Amino acid sequence: MIKILGIESSCDDTAVSIITENREILSNIIISQNTEHAVFGGVVPEIAARSHLSHLDKALKNVLKESNTKLTDISTIAATSGPGLIGGVIVGSMFARSLSSALKKPFIAINHLEGHALTARLTDNIPYPYLLLLASGGHCQFVAVLGLGKYKILGSTIDDAVGEAFDKVAKMLNLAFPGGPEIEKRAKLGDPHKYKFPKPIINSGNCNMSFSGLKTAVRTLIMNLKEINDTVINDIAASFQFTIGEILSSKVQDAIRAYEQITNNFDKKNIVIAGGVAANKYLQKILSSCAKTYGYRLIYPPIHLCTDNAAMIAYAGLERYNNKLFTPLNFSPKARWSLEDISN
Repeated sequence: MIKILGIESSCDDTAVSIITENREILSNIIISQNTEHAVFGGVVPEIAARSHLSHLDKALKNVLKESNTKLTDISTIAATSGPGLIGGVIVGSMFARSLSSALKKPFIAINHLEGHALTARLTDNIPYPYLLLLASGGHCQFVAVLGLGKYKILGSTIDDAVGEAFDKVAKMLNLAFPGGPEIEKRAKLGDPHKYKFPKPIINSGNCNMSFSGLKTAVRTLIMNLKEINDTVINDIAASFQFTIGEILSSKVQDAIRAYEQITNNFDKKNIVIAGGVAANKYLQKILSSCAKTYGYRLIYPPIHLCTDNAAMIAYAGLERYNNKLFTPLNFSPKARWSLEDISN
């Protein structure tokens, strides 16, 4: 049986997973660092890297035990090797390459974004090509996924990532870290039409996005309010989330048009939303409705596979293993690594 070991350490989650060639997840362990970073209101790169260093060995032992697997049973080792916080990326990549060398097993360097991009093939086994909205704390872009290692970026945020906007607004409202789930929770209790926020470059006619102006508008509103109570917080959260939904829905329409200009595969019309923001149920509902209007099906992973995890890294490794796309052990981890720069 082919077993792929995946390692993820690009931000603040230390994750290790083992999957089989049948896409079965035998174990998927995530050690969160939320409590370590909460006091700072965001991720501190040096703390994250040190935490990965102390957690990886424990995570590996737990995954092997839970999956009833010996290290010698592993077929190949796949690890996030960029993009991300470079300290953590180096820790995870070095850990994986050391195992590869000691076990004499192939090593596969995985682009973290490719891991997110292929998650829907792990969970839903959808065919190529498909349209991807990658939405997380560090990235926000529309991508035509044409095949393994074949990605065309249709548009990106020109400033903040959408997940970063969620976290920053949550911090303005003194909500807990990470902020995305807190905004979603508060938004359920608020009036989404209470405050009208701007929708930057929504009518640009292309797939690019902007969220910094929206974030600034929320900050200005908060500064001008005489009182901030729970009702106000709930209304701001709801209005902010509603505006994000409006922006993304509009941009999905632009992305569909751009996608259909470069692909002729109209019988399998799938849109995938991946990354931490994909866990937001309100956005799932809004974007599902938008996709359906254009004859597309919106696919999003289970919540535990939306945020950073090693199962998606292992799966990307499986696809590359099946195509014999291995990586030399002298590969240099990258803080920045575009999907369009992945080489097969």
